[in-house]
Amino acid sequence: MAETRATIPDRGLFKAAEVCDIAGVQPYVLRSWELEFPSIGTSKAPGTARVYRKADVERILRIKDLVFTEGLTLAGARRRLEEEAAPAEPATERATTDPAAREKIGQIKDGLRALLDMLDGSPARKSGAWPPAVQPGVLEFESASAEAAKAGAAPKKAGRRKPARP
Repeated sequence: MAETRATIPDRGLFKAAEVCDIAGVQPYVLRSWELEFPSIGTSKAPGTARVYRKADVERILRIKDLVFTEGLTLAGARRRLEEEAAPAEPATERATTDPAAREKIGQIKDGLRALLDMLDGSPARKSGAWPPAVQPGVLEFESASAEAAKAGAAPKKAGRRKPARP
């Protein structure tokens, strides 16, 4: 990877015009990068000129390298910078999980598979092998109307009411 080489003066703060000169970008490019990367640039008070720390200038040079040299989009550059900033997680830590958490994840997977089978119209659905709490098509209001029908009450018709005439 060919990084953009620039000499950054040994100072604490830089004006926007100085950063543009150091990085070799136009001011509108710098402002658009500020929108995409909010951690870049600071202003001392509202209405004052934007100022940049040395770390900001180094980050701007890195963004320029990622965008112009490596051909990444700003979103890709943001992801790359986040990856570089995050410490590498060893594979052994990811592989070892608390046994209770692993069991809970297994239960969640089983529940999701059951839901997927239900939506799929799988043989389990047709054979009636569903647990009572997950029986498809059985809803509370349906069972209440069935009980009312058994008791001899006439089922209520669902429909629109006609508006009352004056």
